[in-house]
Amino acid sequence: RKHEINSVISRKDTYFCIMEKWLLFKNTKISYTDSGKGATVVFLHGFLENKHMWNKIIPMVSKNKRVLAIDLLGHGQSGCLGYIHTMEIMAETVFAVLKSLRIRKIILIGHSMGGYVSLALAEKKPEMIKGLCLINSTANSDDTSRKTLRLRANKMAKINLSNIVRMSFINLFSEKSKCEYKAEIQNALNDALKTPLQGYIACQEGMRIRPNRLTVLKNSSFKKMFVLGKKDPVLSLKKGKQEAQETQSETVVLLGGHMSHIENANNLKAAIRAFIKLC
Repeated sequence: RKHEINSVISRKDTYFCIMEKWLLFKNTKISYTDSGKGATVVFLHGFLENKHMWNKIIPMVSKNKRVLAIDLLGHGQSGCLGYIHTMEIMAETVFAVLKSLRIRKIILIGHSMGGYVSLALAEKKPEMIKGLCLINSTANSDDTSRKTLRLRANKMAKINLSNIVRMSFINLFSEKSKCEYKAEIQNALNDALKTPLQGYIACQEGMRIRPNRLTVLKNSSFKKMFVLGKKDPVLSLKKGKQEAQETQSETVVLLGGHMSHIENANNLKAAIRAFIKLC
């Protein structure tokens, strides 16, 4: 079952039309946008984000490509499906969207958690993937300390969700970025605060138990690229470079932290444009 509406994104003196759609996956609403024509590029957002994080990038890409941006389970306008959103079940929702649109080949671009979901889809359907770009993301599983932090965050979320969302989100930025991108951060935080408790807990648990998927990249024949943040407080630049080298992936290092689409938007656009051309 699919449903669609038209919406318009205003960018300076131009107007860019984008199609908002949704389908039912296991009786759960999955929301996504669909714009442009050509080879398909799929954008997947990170934890506490939604499909609109890509709004400044979609107009550029959709000039000569078809672009899908999907709200992952428990985020944006998509519903929740149980109490653990594994990367595998979220990859199934992405595949359900692609199947409904009869899309067979894609270029995948995922930010943070969206990268984890992209890797799960690439493992399940490698024949579909023409290229995979991981932005501030990793194919490695959580280490012990990170798993402990996720468990602690879920306990705190049950007591005061808004406080833990604010803390989780703001800690992704350096003090310099907090001042320089104050308006953008506040807008993104407002979206993050709309994340339901079930969505927060289910995705944290899904990320906590996700497996290591380095072999997915090592054994792949599709194009691969890591976009890393020099000051990323979540993912070590050194480890990111090592991971890219081990998997024979292209590497782009940006000066910002974990939120490249806010802290280094123009250079991220250039990196994405170059990667799509490479694919």
